[in-house]
Parts: sequence; C-alpha cells; structure tokens
Amino acid sequence: MAIIWKIKHFEALSVNELYQVLQLRSKVFVVEQNCVYQDIDGKDEKALHLLGEYDGKIVAYSRLFKSGDYFENASIGRVVIDPDYRDKKWGHDLMRKAIAGIADYFNETKITISAQLYLQKFYESHQFVQTSKMYLEDDIPHIEMKRD
Repeated sequence: MAIIWKIKHFEALSVNELYQVLQLRSKVFVVEQNCVYQDIDGKDEKALHLLGEYDGKIVAYSRLFKSGDYFENASIGRVVIDPDYRDKKWGHDLMRKAIAGIADYFNETKITISAQLYLQKFYESHQFVQTSKMYLEDDIPHIEMKRD
C-alpha cells in the first residue's frame, strides 16, 4: 500500500481530516518535543494543507503558504511525519510534494522556512541554504533557510 498525497484549502478539509492533522501536530510538536506552544495560530485558514494518507490515516503533513502570508517568500511549515511511520522515509517525499505544491499552486520557486536546527542537513538535501544565525522559537533552536 502506498501513501496517498492530497493538497486542500482549509475549507475543503473534512472534520475528520482536520482532527487528524491537529492530533498529529500535537503528538509531535507538543508531546514528542515536550514543547508547550500555541499550535493553532490563526494561519491554517490561509494555508494549503498537504496531507499524506496511509491506510486511512494522515501520517504526513505540511502547510504551504504563498508569498506574503508567512514570510516575504512562499513558505512551508509544520512539516511532520507520524513517529510510527518514520521508518518509511516519507519525509523526503513530503518535502518534494511541498516544493512542487508551492510551484503548482502559487507559481513560485523562492521558499523561506523556519527550520529546526537539528534538521538542517535534511533541508539542505532539498536545496535549502541557511540564511540566519540560530534563534530560539518556543525554546527550540531554529534557523531560517531559503531555496531559490
């Protein structure tokens, strides 16, 4: 069985999809990373939502923003793979789909991200380059990275 990829506007998400997305984001960004922060940040309504579904469950996810909605350039955020499925190596597929989604939906190639520092090499493998010094975001080391 393969992963099924979908890109949806906020209004097109079903209640079940939205619940699964918020559950996955909380599972990883709040519980696994032991970080209390406001995940529901008022930006979901502006974003396109990239969903990776496997066996009826959302196991991969990211938000896509057009330029000006998050950063000056288009942006990818909330990049997450369910810990139970990380052995499948779908993170690279997720990033390729996200980059393609930015190009297809927004006709943009310049992308800015706020990357967790420990994932720098992962993002560099997708042609992102560090463009800032390390900074803390919700007490987690991050760097800004850009892709032209």
